[in-house]
Amino acid sequence: MTRTQNARLAGITFLAYIAIGIGALVVGNAATAGSGIAARLASVAQHTADLRLVAVLSLVSCFAALILGVTLYAITRGEGRDLALLALVCRVIEGVPGVSGTLGLVWLPSAADAQALDPAAAQALGAYLMRGEAGTGAIFFAVASTLFAWLMLRGRLVPAWLAWLGVVASVLLVVVLPLQLGGVFVGGALSWASAITWLVWLPMLVYEVTLAGWLIVKGVAASQRTPS
Repeated sequence: MTRTQNARLAGITFLAYIAIGIGALVVGNAATAGSGIAARLASVAQHTADLRLVAVLSLVSCFAALILGVTLYAITRGEGRDLALLALVCRVIEGVPGVSGTLGLVWLPSAADAQALDPAAAQALGAYLMRGEAGTGAIFFAVASTLFAWLMLRGRLVPAWLAWLGVVASVLLVVVLPLQLGGVFVGGALSWASAITWLVWLPMLVYEVTLAGWLIVKGVAASQRTPS
């Protein structure tokens, strides 16, 4: 594929990836709504079809992440092959955890009904699966985004202001997400129910939507990096 074709495919995939992710989040939150773990598990039992849809969307998003990794690698490898390869590997790892967690949540109510788990164990496992935080996959996403944005800035493949927006938005996540896993934020992990989460992710959303439009319409410029 040519650079222009890779750029356009990456732009389209960015938009699809964002739409799929938001759709899965909305459907998943609706299917697990309730006050307390017991109520949320009861909601899960009534919305298994919705959660299976979330699992399918998560699987599609995994392939979207792979497509983004390959196309962005093809675009940026001339600016630093090793860094581009590392970013590609991070995007491969990024999508792995999501599908299994959703399917585990689908299985949980039936296992509880069949008494394969006692109520306390079911509630503890349900609390873990429905913790609503960005996990390790998001960290690999942030690292990959940082590397690809830096390589695009390095070669001036897109406007400098757009590449800088990507670097800043990505580095913000690289810093914040590990702190989330460490429970630094008030109340523990940084949950999707928190306004802080959306504020942290908003710059990335703006960057990816803008970058997607630019790649589709303008493509990428020839590298302006001086060979070393």
